[in-house]
Amino acid sequence: MAEIIEMPRLSDTMEEGVIAQWHKKVGDAIKPGDLLAEIETDKATMEFEAPVGGTLLYIGVEAGKAVPIGQVIAIIGKPGEDVGALLSGTKSGGQVAPSRAAEDVGSRTPEPTKVLVEPSGPAISVATEGERVKASPLARAMAREVGLDLRAIPGTGEGGRIIRRDIEAHLQQATAPASAPSMVPSSAYTELSLTQMRKTIARRLTASMQEAPHFYLTVSIAMDRAAEWRDRLNSLSEVKISFNDFILKACAQALRKHPLLNASWTSETIRLHQEVHIGFAVALEEGLIVPVVRHADRKGLAEIAQETRTLSAKARERKLTPEEYTGSTFSVSNLGMLGIEEFTAVINPPEAAILAVGAIQPQPVVKGDTIAIEQRMRVTLSCDHRVVDGATGAQFLKTLKQLLEEPERLLL
Repeated sequence: MAEIIEMPRLSDTMEEGVIAQWHKKVGDAIKPGDLLAEIETDKATMEFEAPVGGTLLYIGVEAGKAVPIGQVIAIIGKPGEDVGALLSGTKSGGQVAPSRAAEDVGSRTPEPTKVLVEPSGPAISVATEGERVKASPLARAMAREVGLDLRAIPGTGEGGRIIRRDIEAHLQQATAPASAPSMVPSSAYTELSLTQMRKTIARRLTASMQEAPHFYLTVSIAMDRAAEWRDRLNSLSEVKISFNDFILKACAQALRKHPLLNASWTSETIRLHQEVHIGFAVALEEGLIVPVVRHADRKGLAEIAQETRTLSAKARERKLTPEEYTGSTFSVSNLGMLGIEEFTAVINPPEAAILAVGAIQPQPVVKGDTIAIEQRMRVTLSCDHRVVDGATGAQFLKTLKQLLEEPERLLL
């Protein structure tokens, strides 16, 4: 009997998914475990394997389309099996036009290349199926939205990969007027389709700002000794330790001493987490994702360094598993490497706090009767006032400051 395949839930925050790419077509023989499609969730693009074997009788969702969890995306069964009854038995919200299911498997032929002519610019074409172009999921979605042929766009990403800015640059060139520029201000604009990640960021962080009463505490930390210890450890360690690794380790130890920062709000209770799982923000083209270093308080600096590098690489390749980006109890967002001196971060719900880390910079400091130059870093703690009071947050920052200014404590 034919089996209905529905859009699966691939993350705890996922409400809908996008078929980034089908790896099989109607009529193909399928074995259990075969790569059926790539599904873009709010966190990553994940490979989806066929749960059963047979023949792919029906594809209900075109690549690039967002559909809710539970909607029919495919049907696998015996060759020639009628899937009309199965489709008519699904909920009306999950149906796709039955005429596609009734198509003769052997009669499908690739559609010819289509050309869309813009009155004010050159033609933009749609690529035929079957050709593989290196492009990010967001770039593919943008290209599908406006009918761009990715083969005609030079990529400026790593290894020639086409990314968002390449699509935007191509659109600007394609829509540029041929005549001399007018002095009248232009109202032209480009709309970017929302990725699942961007939708989730918008939903969760809007809720965080509306529901959690944020307050902020800032402290300046001398990082000269941390820099000395970092250089000394890097001369011995096989993996290079960053300042961010020092910060994650220091936060983990400080959370052990101040458990109210390692907590979450549940409406009825304040949940104190017994384990310390530190999330660290990684910027992607499509948005932000927060991989998690689990049991960070039990790990050494070299182990944390290795884990952050592995997780960061997987995040940029959109290959993180749900276990690697969920379950954090406290988060760190570091923009210091981009030269940002100080900022505030939005709490990642349901956590009670997040630490925003600025750049390490030389600054004049009064020491006794003299002025000295120190390498200093400003950090700002965003707290949920439902869980954390000002004094509690201040005590956490005092401990964090002490650990980073006396980094040998991190080795104890």
